[in-house]
Amino acid sequence: MAEVTIYTTSYCPYCHAAKSLLARKGVAFQEVDVTHDPEERARLVKRTGGRRTVPQVFIAGQSIGGYDELAALESGGQLDVLLAGA
Repeated sequence: MAEVTIYTTSYCPYCHAAKSLLARKGVAFQEVDVTHDPEERARLVKRTGGRRTVPQVFIAGQSIGGYDELAALESGGQLDVLLAGA
């Protein structure tokens, strides 16, 4: 299974929704909480090419966007393909 990283804040409802979606699918992920970490937030902005919003989800090192994009991939049947690394 592809490596999944999700950047979050503790107070973001979309972050909680994204983590719940991944957990329901049994996907292990690394969470990077940027709530009180401006240096990690700056790394996130650099990694995403300027996006500051959370969640930001990466699958196999590729930015897929936030919760809306994650949910769209799931409803379109493409999330499993990405997670499989195909």
